[in-house]
Amino acid sequence: MVVLLPTIEDLAPNGKTVFLRVDMNIPVHPETGSLLEHTRIEEAAVTIRDLANCRLVVASHQGRVGREDYISLAKHAQVLRSILGRDIRFVEDVFGPTAIAEISSLEPGDILLLDNLRFVAEENMEFSPENAARTVFVQKLCKYFSACVLDAFPTAHRAHPSIVGLSHLLPTAGGRLVVKELKALNRLARVAKGPFTTVLGGSKVSDRLEAIEALIQNKKADKVLLSGLVANLFLKSTGKIKNSLDANEQAPLLAKVRSLLNDYPEAFELPLDLAIKKDGDRVEVGINELQSDSHILDIGSRTIDHYSRIIRSSGTVFMSGPPGAFEIQGFGKGTEDLLRAMASSYATTIVSGGHLSAALKLFGVRDSIDHVSTAGGALVLYLAGRKLPLVEALEKAGERMTK
Repeated sequence: MVVLLPTIEDLAPNGKTVFLRVDMNIPVHPETGSLLEHTRIEEAAVTIRDLANCRLVVASHQGRVGREDYISLAKHAQVLRSILGRDIRFVEDVFGPTAIAEISSLEPGDILLLDNLRFVAEENMEFSPENAARTVFVQKLCKYFSACVLDAFPTAHRAHPSIVGLSHLLPTAGGRLVVKELKALNRLARVAKGPFTTVLGGSKVSDRLEAIEALIQNKKADKVLLSGLVANLFLKSTGKIKNSLDANEQAPLLAKVRSLLNDYPEAFELPLDLAIKKDGDRVEVGINELQSDSHILDIGSRTIDHYSRIIRSSGTVFMSGPPGAFEIQGFGKGTEDLLRAMASSYATTIVSGGHLSAALKLFGVRDSIDHVSTAGGALVLYLAGRKLPLVEALEKAGERMTK
């Protein structure tokens, strides 16, 4: 039996107290703490508008413990007020007495934004739905809600209590972003054809390694074009560069890279040259010319040309993570040129991640890409055929509704 995923309309939410899990986790300026990009807040606003007649409690995480983007959602509330043009209540609490009092006082039409979910220890861990439902976080909150809406597609691959716990106990449906993403990806899957090329960059090395293996195993990556910190790790594992990888230089990661290269030797393309910062300027150097203290910020022109030719000869191209630090003057060439190669190709093209969404706007090629998603790891794993906890939660909710 095919189970249809429930939508907001299936919940008849008007007048009810609804828990809405969104993903407003966005880049933060490391020095000023300002929010650099608002796309995910704009996406969340679509579902919030469609829940305007209920007692709505909005929840999101922001950043990771120990990083500069691990901040309160107070600034997110300000942005959300501006986007919606209406009052948004904000509470510096998640499930404590202050939050409970605010939730209990809501009237139909009120919107309350809880503080950063990751201020709660349990929200930094993953659980089975049954165990997530038994967490203190879920047990404290579930009694105050009549329904749950899951719209955090960028976090769909994480089994956090706010995603798989409350949805295990409450009538649950997918929000507008989840429906939009799944419809678009399923449509693209029907027309996608090989050869399949994946372009991976960015800084989330462990996530990228998981994605690479999943894509290759599911025959969704005939070629993997590497850039960013993940490329540095591959180059270091082969002895081609000696520079430090900071916290990413960990034995388990290097061992995983060597295993991937051994198992799939024909799949990977590594940079031929790189762009470093020297005396404030962009300087391109060959791999063998790198010094141990070289500050790598982009791929070089030879690499860009080589990768662009592969992209233009592909049937489907998926790109996740920018090839370089495009935010820094002089180091956006790799990101811009590879995005333009995708935009000018006949391939089915998919771009994922908040940073690349910002880059598409910056370089003016957004409209030439078939599908753009602010999701990163979740999108990669979905394309690779992996089950996502959020989608599984919606499937189970659909099954309960049909009984």
